[in-house]
Amino acid sequence: MTEPTADVPHAPEPAEPAETTETTETTGAPGGPDGPTPTIIVLTEEALKPADVAKIIGLHEDDRPTYRVLVPADTQRNLLSSFLNHLSLFEMREALEALRPVDRTGAHADADTALSTTLAEFERHDVDATGEITSDDPMPTLVEEVARLGAREVVVVTEPHAVEDTFHRDWASRAREALGVPVLHMYAGDWRLG
Repeated sequence: MTEPTADVPHAPEPAEPAETTETTETTGAPGGPDGPTPTIIVLTEEALKPADVAKIIGLHEDDRPTYRVLVPADTQRNLLSSFLNHLSLFEMREALEALRPVDRTGAHADADTALSTTLAEFERHDVDATGEITSDDPMPTLVEEVARLGAREVVVVTEPHAVEDTFHRDWASRAREALGVPVLHMYAGDWRLG
């Protein structure tokens, strides 16, 4: 190690540390004044209740994101799986009703009602939300929307499904495998996470 010496003619003075000024740029910061507004995708199988929407909005209050709601038209429900799901929750009447064939027109009408009710609930909270009805398997549309919108997170809201949840074939598990963003699974009208 060499030390600077004063007897060397025209030797440069030791440099003083330059002053550093930290600047914080908000360009590109999600939700910042100049940055893009983050998008959260909500995938639900039924109309969200006020408590569900309040929980979802509460997770992202500071960011003020926009929401994209996807509701599948359940026209090809697996009868055996639906029967076992209801039976495992001791919902005998629903288990028997699950064995009836699916009314395709009714399924589309139910999905449309669920979507409009959910969007109206987001609107009551003064939050920007858009949505669409997807096919029975929402995964292709979900993957496409995450890429198209640059979504930051996906929130999946379902009823408990014993068979799918146990074998990790539920929407949230499938989304975690397919997407590179965080996926939160909530049970409708409940404080529990899936």
